[in-house]
Amino acid sequence: MTDTNSFAPTADRPTVLVHPEKLIRPMAGWGPLFGILGLVLLGILMFIIGVAMGGGIGGFMILLAIACAPVAFISLFGLMAIAPNDSRVLLLFGEYKGTVKESGFFWVNPFYSKRKVSLRIRNFETGSSSTPEQKNQSGTVIQSKSRTASRPSKVNDRDGNPIEISAVVVWKVTDTAEALFEVDDYEHFVEVQSEAALRSLATRYPYDSEDHEESLRGNTEAICGRLREDIQERLEKAGVTVLEARISHLAYASEIAAAMLQRQQAGAVVAARTKIVDGAVGMVEMALDHLKRDGIVELDPQQRAALVSNLLVVLCSDRHTQPVIQAGA
Repeated sequence: MTDTNSFAPTADRPTVLVHPEKLIRPMAGWGPLFGILGLVLLGILMFIIGVAMGGGIGGFMILLAIACAPVAFISLFGLMAIAPNDSRVLLLFGEYKGTVKESGFFWVNPFYSKRKVSLRIRNFETGSSSTPEQKNQSGTVIQSKSRTASRPSKVNDRDGNPIEISAVVVWKVTDTAEALFEVDDYEHFVEVQSEAALRSLATRYPYDSEDHEESLRGNTEAICGRLREDIQERLEKAGVTVLEARISHLAYASEIAAAMLQRQQAGAVVAARTKIVDGAVGMVEMALDHLKRDGIVELDPQQRAALVSNLLVVLCSDRHTQPVIQAGA
């Protein structure tokens, strides 16, 4: 339940109308159902007896029998069946009376209006939009609710590079009163705020980093955790809890993808060459130390330099070298 003290008015914050959720457990519906059926049978019996008796008493019984029909009919509207992970928000002429989250068959005041709110876990991918169902004047659904395919959002990262990013958000309604009364359409609110949080997050971090700082590509787990926190902060007033938020697509935008690929390839080549040179220098040093230690050959400085040059060429070259053998002195 939401703490109402957190919404107290201050000098820079106006008074906010809050609707804390009230859980209620209504009466089981089987007793009222049999009572309504009994009332209908009683009305029929009284009508038959009244017609048979005639006179003033018979007419009075006929009036009572006729009155039983609307009472039984109106009472039927108090019956409701709630499936698991479903709920009903009860309103009496616009006034919030409570929420029923327990599954089962119940009976409530027939004048309550009952609004269904699903408590099931839901998920969606950012970049997709939903189209609500459309009804004609008679209430017939002429177009079912649908959702478009997801398209990654294009946004600039912290370094100004255009990237494409999308995320999967898993959420559920935990406060039915806030979900219905604090926002106009909580499902649309979740979609819009999740998209805004994702765009804001992408602008705060670079796509990739070479300085071991946090980046979108290199620290996926930490970034996803911050994304979930950012979305939850935006949805706090909508009665929604974000269970998980995961980046599902991350890439450079098409206009710079080729250039960034070349940069990554160049970085990989430089890193590989650095490793090769380090290894080659170590092997040359080991060869010279071995020749000197075992006294295999005495090399003057010029021969030593030539040997080092030849060994480095052989070890660092990306192609097979062709040896040249000197036959004469």
